[in-house]
Amino acid sequence: MPEFCVCVKKQFLKLGGSKDYCEPCPTNGICYDGKLECDHGYQKHGRLCLENGDVNIASKKLSKWVEVRLCEAYAQLLCSGTGKSWVSEDELQNYLDEYKMRDNHALGEAIYMPAKQRAIATISNLFDRRKDNQGVEEFKCTELLVNHYKPLSCAARQWIVENASLLLPACILFMGCILIASRAYQRHHLSVRAEQIYHEVCDILEEKPLVSRSEGEGETWVVAPWLRDHLLSPKERKDPFLWRKVEKLVQEDSRIDQYPKLVKGESKVVWEWQVEGSLSSAGKRKKSDGSAHKLKEPLNSSYNFQSKMLAVEALCSINSIVVYDLSFVKNCAKPADCSCILLSTGSVHFGAQPY
Repeated sequence: MPEFCVCVKKQFLKLGGSKDYCEPCPTNGICYDGKLECDHGYQKHGRLCLENGDVNIASKKLSKWVEVRLCEAYAQLLCSGTGKSWVSEDELQNYLDEYKMRDNHALGEAIYMPAKQRAIATISNLFDRRKDNQGVEEFKCTELLVNHYKPLSCAARQWIVENASLLLPACILFMGCILIASRAYQRHHLSVRAEQIYHEVCDILEEKPLVSRSEGEGETWVVAPWLRDHLLSPKERKDPFLWRKVEKLVQEDSRIDQYPKLVKGESKVVWEWQVEGSLSSAGKRKKSDGSAHKLKEPLNSSYNFQSKMLAVEALCSINSIVVYDLSFVKNCAKPADCSCILLSTGSVHFGAQPY
């Protein structure tokens, strides 16, 4: 490409220069026989060659079109085994021509040819390249770029396969932690439930002698299997560890005696409460006594008030006064302290007798 354009005769004559003086050829320009022409994709503006915006846009669309076709084919090969990775230069030209035929804007040759050359240059810098045995250049989507065109399921499956050596120990450790935590929770729940049932057993065994004496029965013991079926739900009966835990707590309790006994012709293990007047029984009796005392208080108060009313009514009837209002009788300590006061309205008001 020439580096200088035609000499400007008027300029070098004024400057007294030689005929060999020429203005430099602008960038992206072709200078020949004193004329300036611009490369494909550039337009002449005065003495400069500026880029054509339509060519730039068209080249980006062409390169993107080829990128999608090549990368999708390579991604399909990696995920399903069908497709191709390397594409020859002739196939690349066919992809570009196919875009021109499908383009709704129908690119003209003045724009398509420079845009095509620029797109090929962009693809050459963006994709991997090699030459086959015949020396034909081939192109392939890069490994980094093809990841953007893989389906999510395929990308996840490949990531799992690639990191299987790390995922397998991590999954085993995670499942082990879940199993340990689950067993710890089950043991805790079993202990809490066993203690709850144990307290219910103690209450039943403690009340059994009292009920037997009140009803005139002589049996103060309870058959352990019957107690188990009474306190446990059908689902809990299938868990042998729960009742074993309750039996262990009962064995450790010195207040409960257990021994075999012949019940209805069969040998059964029975439990019996051995403590008379335990703290819990005393607390229950104290609570019941307090409740009875509270019930007696309102009854006594009502009885005293009715006595006062009867006494005052008798006092007023002596004076032939009709009683209309007895609301203040309850304020009198004794009926003798109350007097009948006839109000102007005709009603009777009771109050303390003034001194």
